[in-house]
Amino acid sequence: MHTAMTTSSALLFLLATTAPTGAAKDIERLEIGAACPELNLPGVDDRTHKLSDFADDRLLVVVFTCNHCPTAQAYEDRIIKLDADYRSRGVRLIAISPNDPLAVRLDELGYTDVGDTLDDMKYHAKRVGFGFPYLYDGETQRVSTAFGVLATPQVFIFDEQRILRYTGRIDDADIKPPTSHDARNAIDELLAGKPVSVATTRVFGCSTKWAEKRASAKKSLAKWEAEAVDLKEIEAGPLKELIANRTENYRLVNLWSVTCVPCIAEQPEFVTINRMYRKRHFELITILTDDVARKDIALKALQSNKVSCRNLVFSGGDRDELAEIVDSDWQGPLPYTVLIAPGGKIVKRWSDEIDPQEVKTTLANALGRTYASRK
Repeated sequence: MHTAMTTSSALLFLLATTAPTGAAKDIERLEIGAACPELNLPGVDDRTHKLSDFADDRLLVVVFTCNHCPTAQAYEDRIIKLDADYRSRGVRLIAISPNDPLAVRLDELGYTDVGDTLDDMKYHAKRVGFGFPYLYDGETQRVSTAFGVLATPQVFIFDEQRILRYTGRIDDADIKPPTSHDARNAIDELLAGKPVSVATTRVFGCSTKWAEKRASAKKSLAKWEAEAVDLKEIEAGPLKELIANRTENYRLVNLWSVTCVPCIAEQPEFVTINRMYRKRHFELITILTDDVARKDIALKALQSNKVSCRNLVFSGGDRDELAEIVDSDWQGPLPYTVLIAPGGKIVKRWSDEIDPQEVKTTLANALGRTYASRK
């Protein structure tokens, strides 16, 4: 199972100890008529790709995209089809991720289940079926700077002499049927030996995550680390209402105990998940299964792990009653986690420790990966 994305505490350490190496944001976009910059970048195929590798192709289409951006995800099928439709006609498509992974805030990952590291790219490219080179420029951002990438996705189309003839969007709509197929129009005109009639278009999508944005990511993590953590008692009636979930939110409910070492060990993963998705229709709720007398001990554990979500301890009865309210299928072992959809249906159960990647994938699929589903 893919596990490239790190927890919040590990990210804070990396941001504090790793110096940014990328470009500043004040860059100039490559102009029409300019030569294609050299590539020399690692790909998800574990090869280094150079511009000369594509010398025999008639046209070169360079698409800057990434894993996490909802607009980029909305275009993935169209990028795959663009490659499939034109490859036999001598058009080579390559994709490049321009983002510094440490410059992406956790709350910018609310539409995805992966980040923008090279390992994340390998995992994502395989599962979505990228049949073209997908290159990583997140370490130095040298190539992205030379192109002047504004956002993901963004297209640059070069002719046989590798002179830029089109730059801009793929088409004019990310989640609606497009009315102007700008990139395809440019390719068709170049293949027909004609000048490109519309050589530049506006781009829309997620802004490039230049290394200098690490400061914002670091600031956001420090702010979240300082959030208050509390633990409140809840009786049977209010708990039944909570589990009935008459809201628009997906509720991830984690049952735990202070005597359960795995329960406490996985709390940082829940913290990361909460920070990723809580701006959408999502709530993280922890429920302490111990007696209320252990409330103070439990609170210290929650505070130590910065679990600043809705933390509850059941005060309305014994553990059997708690189980009947939360999930009658629960047989008692801890930790135990359920995902409750709006309306109260349990759509996923995790017995024992969670697999963080599986939880993120489940949530991203449930909440929607593009702006077509603004959950």
